[in-house]
Amino acid sequence: MAQWTRISQLIQYLPDQTINDLYPSATFAIEIRHFLSDWIEQQRWEDFTLDSVELEGKAQSLLDEIILLLQSFSQQNANVVDKMKLMQISRNLTIFQQQPLQFAVMVRDTLRKERILLGATSQVNSPPLHPQYAALESTFSSTQDVDHLVLKVLEVQDVRQKMHQLQEELNLKYDSLQGTVQQNGLDPTNSEHQKHQNHVQQLEFKVKAMATKRFQLLKECVDCLDQCQTRLVSRLKVWRCEQYKATIGHPFNDNLNLLQTWCEQLLGVNGKLRQELMLLGEVIPELQERLGQLLQVLIQSSLVVDKQPPQVIKTQSKFSTMVRYLLGEKVAPGKPVVLKAQIINELQARNLGSAPCDNVAELINNSAILEHNTASKSTCATFRNMSIKKIKRADRKGSESVTEEKFALLFSAEISITGCDTPYRIQMISLPLVIIVHGSQDNNALATIIWDCAFSETDRVPFVVPERVPWRLMCSTLNSKFTSEAQTQHNLDQYNQHFLAQKIFNKPDFADDFSNMMVSWAQFNKEVLPGRVFTFWQWFEGVMELTKKHLKTYWSDGLIFGFIGKQHLHLILKDRPNGTFLLRFSDSEIGGITIAYVSAAKNGGQIIQNIQPFTKRDLDIRCLGDRIRDLNEITYLYPDFPKHDVFKKYYSEPQPSPLGGYIPVSLEIRVGSRESGSVSPHVPNAAPHAESPHNAAGFPMEAGSVAPHVPNMAPTGESPHSAVGFPMHQLQQPFSPQESITQDQMETAASPAVDFNLNDSIVFDNDLATGDNMDLVLDSFLNFS
Repeated sequence: MAQWTRISQLIQYLPDQTINDLYPSATFAIEIRHFLSDWIEQQRWEDFTLDSVELEGKAQSLLDEIILLLQSFSQQNANVVDKMKLMQISRNLTIFQQQPLQFAVMVRDTLRKERILLGATSQVNSPPLHPQYAALESTFSSTQDVDHLVLKVLEVQDVRQKMHQLQEELNLKYDSLQGTVQQNGLDPTNSEHQKHQNHVQQLEFKVKAMATKRFQLLKECVDCLDQCQTRLVSRLKVWRCEQYKATIGHPFNDNLNLLQTWCEQLLGVNGKLRQELMLLGEVIPELQERLGQLLQVLIQSSLVVDKQPPQVIKTQSKFSTMVRYLLGEKVAPGKPVVLKAQIINELQARNLGSAPCDNVAELINNSAILEHNTASKSTCATFRNMSIKKIKRADRKGSESVTEEKFALLFSAEISITGCDTPYRIQMISLPLVIIVHGSQDNNALATIIWDCAFSETDRVPFVVPERVPWRLMCSTLNSKFTSEAQTQHNLDQYNQHFLAQKIFNKPDFADDFSNMMVSWAQFNKEVLPGRVFTFWQWFEGVMELTKKHLKTYWSDGLIFGFIGKQHLHLILKDRPNGTFLLRFSDSEIGGITIAYVSAAKNGGQIIQNIQPFTKRDLDIRCLGDRIRDLNEITYLYPDFPKHDVFKKYYSEPQPSPLGGYIPVSLEIRVGSRESGSVSPHVPNAAPHAESPHNAAGFPMEAGSVAPHVPNMAPTGESPHSAVGFPMHQLQQPFSPQESITQDQMETAASPAVDFNLNDSIVFDNDLATGDNMDLVLDSFLNFS
């Protein structure tokens, strides 16, 4: 589909201001884009830059052709209004006759903006409401300001040229008048002489008026340049902030091409204005000083850390990073630009620029050359195989640990820009990072980065971050990080969020709103949870890791209830039939998922059982779907979905019979403890089991004991609830067991008496590694050959 066709479909969603900024009526009206869409998209606009003087003739030809095409469309158009408008647009384009390259670059940039807009909005349903769209809208507004600035500079140049022509005409008239007087001896009072004298005075007046206008336009241009550059520097900070927020799962568009275009345009404008000041014939210190300061800020702000280093770095381990210079095409040829990197601590980051930074770490492979890539038109320095050999830490305050100490990489170089007399010192720091010496510190170091990323301000003092934040912000961060890590659109719902709040605040009976309660860094990752040996973040991060590695699709399909307390669990399961179960994350073990189900009690009532949690190691051996299939005790996923209907797609296919006459081996799990005599029945003719590895002895099976073949290990009897159960593919939204919970159940604070049996264990053969929670069932298979 042609680019204009797609843009025209998108225009209905765009605000009027954005459309006006994208297609300014004075220079590149939307009618040009509409009537000449096919012709415009067939030309090679990407070849043009403001410095490509050799293409000026080609740009002039394209400009002339556009004007002719518009005039042709005007003559052919029967609508008088359209006819007149197209003629006016064609006349407006003549302003570029002196600067055809400026016109070609403007068309190039407009097409680029269209592609960026199409790329950003193709992922969202309502572009005006999306955060990335808002950033793009701001981007278009700023670039349009630059376009207006460029037109102002063109006007300054036009006034200078006209002033020069008037001055030449004045000089000729004056010389002619003086020569006539000397040759003919005309009386100064003569009417002819007076006429010539009046003409000369008129020309002098026009020259002075133009000089005043020229100076005023120059001042306006410098003011406008200052405003445009301030917005550009602000947008660079926003880009950097969005890059940081991507750490916790926020969307981020890492494309720097548009920002690079702005920087190049502003540099070009600055150079032209400095040239115009030189041609002015008089020194204006104020404007010269302002342009010099703006140039220095632009050159220094154009250094960007394109690919950040890992934010948790282990000493002696290799890592890489990439720095990009947005004015790379303007770097003076000759001596290569070498960027150097060094580690700085928090105090050095705060005093950056005021004093040289001492080395606080020994950094290997800490230099890289700035290289230009012609294909991508980017200029980057890539640091490969960097490594921190040793680190010098600052004195810690109170109970602060090494995983709370923040550092950064400082990149610096000396650079010369074409058209500038002196070299400039440029530098930029990376995002905060934590340096560790052992893998066991990784979890706590990541917590420091998450807290800093989520709650730091854009223009903060490095690396200040609040000690306490409202729960609503913390909750949003946890949800964003969880969905990002699990790569899912299934968010944490209100029940999950409420349980997480109860856990971090240690208020299991609190049923009110937690939103405005303040949660501290200590509650997040310094203080261990009551009755546990781990912090809230360590527990939550373990759940994220388990979900990312083994439960991603289960969670996305809504099959996992997830975060729920035992009191709430009792409330929603107490009236359900035996065999009803749900999947929840263990709140007593890091990185575990357990099955809670309703079973018959010895007294004839009901009891809610919690199966020993499955960890990453368990699910590496046998997936969750197969474990659920193995257990006859569970039949209906809460509220009443037959388990084989909703979990069938997760069941593994039967393994083919082994070659060579071997007896096949299959793994299954069963609920119960043989030591206590409470092994749950499975299927007829099941194989004998070894002692559980959780028993004191843990004896293996007797030698030579072989279990008879069991043709079908999964229960296949029809469920009494099958009439009301429905398969997953009929669900319009991801299945969610929480949908059946009433608000009354949610708000009930006190827990009725409930018998939680936490001692149910999973039996498995002693030949497997301990903790695998499985039985070996040997299918008798004799190969008579």
